[in-house]
Amino acid sequence: MDYTIIDAHAHLWLRQDTVVDGLPIRTLENGRSEFMGEIRQMVPPFMIDGVNSAEVFLSNMDYAQVAAAVITQEFIDGIQNDYLSEVVSHYPNRFFVCGMCEFRKPGFLEQAKELIAKGFKAIKIPAQRLLLKEGRVMLNNEEMMQMFHSMEEQNVMLSIDLADGATQVPEMEEIIQECPRLKIAVGHFGMVTRPGWKEQIRLARHPNVMIESGGITWLFNDEFYPFKGAVKAIREAADLVGMEKLMWGSDYPRTITAITYKMSYDFVVKSSELAEEDKRLFLGENARNFYGFTDLPVLPYIKNMSEC
Repeated sequence: MDYTIIDAHAHLWLRQDTVVDGLPIRTLENGRSEFMGEIRQMVPPFMIDGVNSAEVFLSNMDYAQVAAAVITQEFIDGIQNDYLSEVVSHYPNRFFVCGMCEFRKPGFLEQAKELIAKGFKAIKIPAQRLLLKEGRVMLNNEEMMQMFHSMEEQNVMLSIDLADGATQVPEMEEIIQECPRLKIAVGHFGMVTRPGWKEQIRLARHPNVMIESGGITWLFNDEFYPFKGAVKAIREAADLVGMEKLMWGSDYPRTITAITYKMSYDFVVKSSELAEEDKRLFLGENARNFYGFTDLPVLPYIKNMSEC
């Protein structure tokens, strides 16, 4: 393979044990979790203890020849700052980790300062979870803006997933205007299968904003591999902002309950609709430059037992 592959959107946890919108999320057995009132296959069934560890992910990465990954966070997994601190200390050349605060109530500014002091180079906001029943947490409120200014000053990145369509785009435009040097990665490819997704993509017209595709195979799950709709969407986004503003992400491990980890990018490699240089940029080079990855391993291809 002639590409350096970097995953710009993945998750790790030791155990899920949290509450979102008043509903519990708990690790069960055989890869299942209690998830907001129903039982879901959260990870593949052979991960019988439900532990989504760095070591298991590294085994998947090595097999799929993925050199490095950005570990983001989501409230549905619980706040994983302590574990991610351990992960990046053990595997500094393979993982870039995002810290996360409790943004659903005031007081997160001090939490962010503590995370930055501990060495976190990015803060994650699952902004789609801030449309609360008791009232919306605005991304441009006073405490948020103080945090963004502090992050900008200290060269700490923002990783953010937005609600469908243009719901939070005006708030993001204000943040970008106020903090033009703040580096921002917008996740889930703008919630590409939802109406108005291109409004999120257009945010990448600003110099320090990137778009990553974490979850794109989940969003196109109904059409399944080889995800021709996803390839078309990648081309449409590139027409809007340029391929140099787009990064591949898997949303591991959620997506590998339906497909293998390698399949989450292999549809891009095998597509005839994308130029080789576009594949190189999208699958790794853009993320390498944006996140500053260095000393990446060269991973050999290992034949499967089913291959001759």
